[in-house]
Amino acid sequence: MALKETIDADIKKAMLAKDKVRLTTLRSIKSQILLAETAEGQHGAALTPDAEIKLLTKQAKQRREAADTYNKQFRSDLEEVELNELAIIEEYLPQQLTEADIVERIVGIIQRVGATGPSDLGKVMGVAARELAGQADGRVISQVVSNLLNNTNL
Repeated sequence: MALKETIDADIKKAMLAKDKVRLTTLRSIKSQILLAETAEGQHGAALTPDAEIKLLTKQAKQRREAADTYNKQFRSDLEEVELNELAIIEEYLPQQLTEADIVERIVGIIQRVGATGPSDLGKVMGVAARELAGQADGRVISQVVSNLLNNTNL
C-alpha cells in the first residue's frame, strides 16, 4: 500500500479516535504528498517510495529543528507538541540505523570508493547520503564520515 493510502486510512482512524495531534500531523503529511504530486513535472503521478521517504525525512527534520528551537527558548509546551508530531512521522519512516551500523556501512563505502582522507569527503558523502537515505539523519552521517576520514589509516 502506498504511503498516501496508508495516511488516508490512518486519518480516518485518528478522526474516530478523536486524536487531534495524530490527525493534524497526518493531514500535514498528506498535504505535503499532494503538493509533491502536483509539483511541476510530476503531472499528478504518484510519488516513488524514495520520494515518499525523502518527504517524510524532511518533515521529521523540520519537527526536530523546531523542537530544538523551542527547547532553547524554554518553551517546553511547544517543544512537546513538535516531539509528539515527530514520533508520529517516524512511525512511517524506515527503521533508523544505530550509530554502530552507520559506522560499519560508511567504512564499507569509504573502502569501496577508495577514499584516503578528508579531501574525499564529498565523494563519500554523495554515496553515503544516497545509500543511507531515510535510515539515518544527514548530520549524523556527515559527522561519522568526517570523523572516519580525519582519523583513518585505510
